[in-house]
Amino acid sequence: MPVRSAVLAALAGAALLLPAAPAATAAPADSRLAAESVSVDPAGRVAADGTVTLSGTYRCSAGTGAVFVSSSVRQGDSAVRHGIGGTRAVCDGLEHRWVNTATPAEGALKPGAARVEATLMELRTTSGLPLPSFHARQEQDVTLIAG
Repeated sequence: MPVRSAVLAALAGAALLLPAAPAATAAPADSRLAAESVSVDPAGRVAADGTVTLSGTYRCSAGTGAVFVSSSVRQGDSAVRHGIGGTRAVCDGLEHRWVNTATPAEGALKPGAARVEATLMELRTTSGLPLPSFHARQEQDVTLIAG
């Protein structure tokens, strides 16, 4: 019985020390994803000549290749997405602004409701080929404003 008492005493002592131990916090399954994001501003612009300007913010913490913020927009029930430029991203863990501008086909987009998709994407060279690696993606309803 002395062995059993010693084991019970050790377990009781350990239990008393547990509340004094610092609480451990669980890291996200992929901590890179928690530190990387892209957002879209709620309004974009359509100039008189059809030039569309979209903007938002992004954050990325690491990139071994060139990283870009790309954007596309569609209106109404159309499945056609119009690519609106790409901005080179700086992956330093800080939040940055992005602004993309392009002139789609004449009359393709007009002021009003639209759906924008922004993507934070890296080109990584694998076996000599640049292949896309996606860091973050955001899709959002916006209003395209004349101006």
